[in-house]
Amino acid sequence: MSLSSLMQALRSEFFVARYALGARLLIFIPSAAAAVQSTASKIADTGTAARDSLMNSVSFDDVTASNAWGHFVDGLDTGITLLFLLLVAQAAYSFSAEVESGTLRHQLIRRSSRRLIVISKLLQLHALALMGVGVLIVSSYLLSGLLWEFGPVVEDGFELISEAEIRSEIALGLRLALTPLPAAIALGLLLSILANTATQAVVSALGITLAMDIFKGMLGDYAYYLYASFQPALIDQSYLQDVGRLVRGYSDVLVDDRVIQFNYWVPIPTLLVLVTASLIVVQTRKL
Repeated sequence: MSLSSLMQALRSEFFVARYALGARLLIFIPSAAAAVQSTASKIADTGTAARDSLMNSVSFDDVTASNAWGHFVDGLDTGITLLFLLLVAQAAYSFSAEVESGTLRHQLIRRSSRRLIVISKLLQLHALALMGVGVLIVSSYLLSGLLWEFGPVVEDGFELISEAEIRSEIALGLRLALTPLPAAIALGLLLSILANTATQAVVSALGITLAMDIFKGMLGDYAYYLYASFQPALIDQSYLQDVGRLVRGYSDVLVDDRVIQFNYWVPIPTLLVLVTASLIVVQTRKL
């Protein structure tokens, strides 16, 4: 496998992605979902503020609701949850759809090996993920700043959490939330190689992802060895969800350092196992 062959395969993948609807949806739908959530939150906050003004009552929740940081984290959480599902589906579709349509054989004829195609698809999916995350962060930050005001968490004139601490917690939450992303992509790609049809691959990938999300709560401490336990999900146990409470001034959020270490390290061997399995299986797969 030469570098020139890899670059040729990558150019082919990005050329296809340029005109593929799935790639565009993957980049922009998470941001759109976060924008819809922020807009709905603003409408709800406006109604609550009007009611409290009539009743002359102001609570701590009302004060924190006007701070943009909490809504920014909520948008990130929603967007990344959707991004995980879209990436798993896109990864599952990528290889199986080309096998089903016969276009994969054209790449093999052009001196691209099977393993090279798998690696190029893996890199392309990670590039799409980075673009999706970048658009999500920028759009959520701008919209949150437009609808609310960024600032420290203050109660009765006392600063509970400074903006520097808030930014630090959000950065940590983002790192921990995105660490399982490569493993999720690798799972979708492995199922894409194993499946006979694109539909079978996508349904299997989403089904397994949602099953891990549903049943991870039943595993107890063993859930720490499952990468899906740390990603933002429909049943959310990720650190990013806790950050949403921390940046609103709630001090009842306790996170074990051991859990953070698991969050950093468990997805890495999972990724290596899934990628290795993909490279082995693709050699024996009938195309």
